[in-house]
Amino acid sequence: MTSQTIHASASGTWKLGDLEINRLGFGAMRLPQTGAALGREAVSSDRGRAVGVLRRAVELGVNHIDTAAFYFSPLRSANELINRALAPYADDLVITTKVGPGRGPSGDWLPHATPGQLRGQVEENLRQLGRDHLDVVNLRVVGTDSVAERFGALAELREAGLIRHLGLSNITPEHLAEARAIAPVVCVQNMYGIGVRPDQDAFVRECGELGIAFVPFYSIAGTGREGGARQDADAGSEEILTVARAHGVSPTQVRLAWTLHQGPHVLAIPGTGDPDHLTANVAAGALRLTGEDLALLDSLHGRAA
Repeated sequence: MTSQTIHASASGTWKLGDLEINRLGFGAMRLPQTGAALGREAVSSDRGRAVGVLRRAVELGVNHIDTAAFYFSPLRSANELINRALAPYADDLVITTKVGPGRGPSGDWLPHATPGQLRGQVEENLRQLGRDHLDVVNLRVVGTDSVAERFGALAELREAGLIRHLGLSNITPEHLAEARAIAPVVCVQNMYGIGVRPDQDAFVRECGELGIAFVPFYSIAGTGREGGARQDADAGSEEILTVARAHGVSPTQVRLAWTLHQGPHVLAIPGTGDPDHLTANVAAGALRLTGEDLALLDSLHGRAA
């Protein structure tokens, strides 16, 4: 597979509400720093390199970027980098952000935002991104408490025109049902991947039946989470290595392709600060797995249960 010539449109398309996007997108969490993300002592990334990665992503057809105001290192902000690299924004570029938790200036996590504080977080994203409205805002949920008040506050901001569409992140099916009784939900972001939370399989299918995008995070990193994928992560995964060898691709590309094969409503938002990794990630959208490939990978996924 020739990564250099592959466009993100090869992954197919999906609509977040009325916004059509390529299913292979880009997650901005890794842009502000090198090494593990979201740490107080994170080493800030090279600004020019990060800006270059974002511009290259758009050149490769990526038109869905996932970000958050709490993606920052001591010297870099993902939102600021996106603004610097891509404004004025193309008409077809969709930027999805998250509110709910927050981080103080020193990088420490703050208590979950109250309904009254969510407007401030939305306005913070608007300022950093240089927008007059946000395309999609996900309510990031910590815990199992009701989301009705918080989601209702975002629904009011949607009615006011500050937000176009709403989604949810890190949630249960019960949260989704509660939110949908208040306002339309266009996407769900939960941790998911090969061998990562197979308990989510039924929820992935449910979202598809409802016409809601399912957007896995850490689909490459898995249990590596904010630290990213380890170089040797798939050394013992013979199933992944077998499929990778058969197609002449990397294990990471197999993981992304498997994710996209879980349904036409399943999106991918791999993040990287490396231009070569970016090109390979986008190319994974063109990888078509066979029935035999999927059976092998599904057996690995199922064993994690």
